[in-house]
Amino acid sequence: MSRAALLKSVERYASRYPEEQATIVEFQRFVRANENCFDRNLREGHVTGSSWILDRPHKHCLLTHHRKLNRWLQLGGHADGDSQVARVATREAEEESGLGSIALVSGEIFDIDIHLIPERKHEPAHYHFDVRYLFEGDYGEPLVVSEESHELAWVPLSGIADYTEEESILRMVRKTG
Repeated sequence: MSRAALLKSVERYASRYPEEQATIVEFQRFVRANENCFDRNLREGHVTGSSWILDRPHKHCLLTHHRKLNRWLQLGGHADGDSQVARVATREAEEESGLGSIALVSGEIFDIDIHLIPERKHEPAHYHFDVRYLFEGDYGEPLVVSEESHELAWVPLSGIADYTEEESILRMVRKTG
């Protein structure tokens, strides 16, 4: 996927979620303005790929307790120059969960989020322009916690508030229903 292909995918997303217009416009502006938007060395920020992983009955989502951010979040990470953002989301989901049975439900974007990553050690504060895809996974398959996480958990969608109040996570829960 090139920047042009990503922007077309974002246009289709915009037609499904017109209420997210402000975020969509900012995302499009960033991608259009930065040829190297998939490169994590871009100081302003970069495109990242994430996975919203549900069990097959869609009653639970898989969350990671992120080691650096110390919050419960969806799995995902840096594109590192890869413009195939769904591939990035798949790779990150497999690496961060140990699941071998995850399946991409659709190549269409499930959610878009822009969030500030705080300054850490030698890394200045910057934005993640996060593209999220819907996946299904096997609730019974063993999980493998990576060095990026403190913990992984299949969280009942009905009990998500016990783990997080992050609006971007709550928005994905609403889209799941």
